[in-house]
Amino acid sequence: MTPHIEAKKGEIAKTVLMPGDPLRAKLISDNYLENAKLVNSVRNIFAYTGLYKGKEITVMASGMGMPSMGIYSYELYKFYDVENIIRLGSCGSYKKDLKLFDTLLVENSYTEGNYALTLNNDVCHFINANGELNKIIENTAENLNIPITKCNILCSEVFDKYMTDINKMFSRIPKEYDIAGAEMESFALFYNARLLNKKAACLATVVDTYYSNEQATAEDRQNSLNQMIKIGLESCLSL
Repeated sequence: MTPHIEAKKGEIAKTVLMPGDPLRAKLISDNYLENAKLVNSVRNIFAYTGLYKGKEITVMASGMGMPSMGIYSYELYKFYDVENIIRLGSCGSYKKDLKLFDTLLVENSYTEGNYALTLNNDVCHFINANGELNKIIENTAENLNIPITKCNILCSEVFDKYMTDINKMFSRIPKEYDIAGAEMESFALFYNARLLNKKAACLATVVDTYYSNEQATAEDRQNSLNQMIKIGLESCLSL
């Protein structure tokens, strides 16, 4: 047990799927896992361990933002011997050719924040996902005939809809990073994986776009996220 996770050693699988929303973790458990057991409910950050097609996996929420993801992923890797974490998230699009409900596979995550400096005295703002894990996810999506877009993403400390001037933020991002969109957790996950010699990946579904006021409804989000969830679950079978 840790200050934030009540599961006993052995109750969390080596591979974890990690949505942000605790209720999405419950939905995945209820609809896809067999013999699922609730192994964490501290702060209502639900974690369930069960079987998917005979493979033991855990589905656990991360909460929102790098501090929350940073705590939970660190503890899973460090104290529960987790080897692989695949984030299942939502994101905003900064590219005209990325539409609502497209599924993205993050190759690199950029942040303006100082997560790495604070945690590890490391000036690091751009970090990659695990290549081996990404290749498994890419192959799985191809086998399922679900299109994905590989890209780099901004991991922001602020929900971008609330920024006073998003264009000033755009001007600060190095152009060579070719940022396709934004979410709020991937950098902390990738950095913890690197620090602890583990594997991490991030899938994200586009739910809003910089180029229009169009946004996904709650029902749309649920239906579109199912494709991402399926890729994540099926990828676990190769781990």
